[in-house]
Amino acid sequence: MTVSFVASATLPTQWGQFTIHGFEDQSDGKEHVALAFGDLSSDQPVLCRIHSECLTGDCLFSLRCDCGPQLQYAMERVAKEGRGIILYLRQEGRGIGLLNKIKAYALQDTGADTVEANVQLGFEPDSRGYEICKPMLDHFDISSLRIMTNNPRKVDALTEMGIDVAEVVPIHTGANPHNESYLAVKFDKLGHNKPT
Repeated sequence: MTVSFVASATLPTQWGQFTIHGFEDQSDGKEHVALAFGDLSSDQPVLCRIHSECLTGDCLFSLRCDCGPQLQYAMERVAKEGRGIILYLRQEGRGIGLLNKIKAYALQDTGADTVEANVQLGFEPDSRGYEICKPMLDHFDISSLRIMTNNPRKVDALTEMGIDVAEVVPIHTGANPHNESYLAVKFDKLGHNKPT
């Protein structure tokens, strides 16, 4: 996988000033970003969130998922700790793309759950890949993480790439009456860790 670093710039947010770093995957032309905060050069594990793009949740404040609240929580947590990184990956709809995600929403409106909808459209329940994370983390010389996730697949993928996962930090936020069944499917069908 050939990944090119493109540019960096300051990104002031309501939680503090991040630095946004742009990367391009040469194999498919997709553009990904890393939001870095503080000094990442220490040997101590870095607090990290790997977040897949969700236009509807992150930008349009949809209550159908918990993506937007998870991203906001991660940015706030990183800023409070004073050190960390968020990898924002362009993998809309668990990798099926925005328009297919809207088609999946339409199927969900008629009774399918999120996994069934993806399968009915001819996709895997989760088509995301995490190979892009390794060259992005290598750019910062990061080899050990405290990963904010409920998804064991992310942990397994990082470990298989030789990245040390020193800690898994649960990230349970954003539950509401509109996403109860969505969250249940994540736990029951996709194997995400439930709140304790």
